[in-house]
Amino acid sequence: MSYLIDIVLIALSAALINNFVLYYFVGICPFIGVSRKVEMAFGMGCAVTFVISIAAIMSWTITTFVLMPGAPLSAWVAGFFVSSESAAKIDLTILSYIVYIFAIASSVQFVEMYVRKFFPLLYKSFGVFLPLITTNCAILFACLKIMSNIVGVDDPADAWDLGRSLTLAVFGGVGFTIAISIMAGIREELELCDIPKPFKGAAITLITGGILAMAFMGFTGVDSGLKKAMTPAPSIEMKAPQNTAQ
Repeated sequence: MSYLIDIVLIALSAALINNFVLYYFVGICPFIGVSRKVEMAFGMGCAVTFVISIAAIMSWTITTFVLMPGAPLSAWVAGFFVSSESAAKIDLTILSYIVYIFAIASSVQFVEMYVRKFFPLLYKSFGVFLPLITTNCAILFACLKIMSNIVGVDDPADAWDLGRSLTLAVFGGVGFTIAISIMAGIREELELCDIPKPFKGAAITLITGGILAMAFMGFTGVDSGLKKAMTPAPSIEMKAPQNTAQ
């Protein structure tokens, strides 16, 4: 039951409460650049969700088996050159940025080839923004967030498994899709409005994004209330009164 509660809270937090774009302000480039049309924004959100999911699986696997201190694969390789005690202390997390960027880039290349083959019109509408998913900091942020919950925990039993990591990635992508789709719908409506000249263009877009971020602040505290509601109350044992009569 505790594991299911964790999964629900991670999903809800990544999608709404701590939305990657509107709470952490990562992935702003595609959020602003590809949110002119709802169809294009939704397609970009789906592409980012797929890439972030693949990158999360790769990053969790590499972190668990290679990068973290005492990782089995790195310790096994180092065992040929140093003692087993020294091999168990090897920490390769300093390479995390490089490794994660390579994982993200390979995932983006796969998505780009797939979209170019089966959705050529969508590929043309994306333009330069599809290859730029490689530098989308929301994906790198998810990988680093997963690493912090694997390496940065005091108790190894609290380290995230693949299920928690994949939940964060998938629903982080869902949250990105929700945010960019809402932003695209608002911007389509703004094209029909009489906007003052000083606010046209990037100004009204950034103002709209700020108001949208403030609106999502309304979800603050939902996770703690939901956790309290889902956690079963501890049972209280009733003790029978003792007979003190002599």
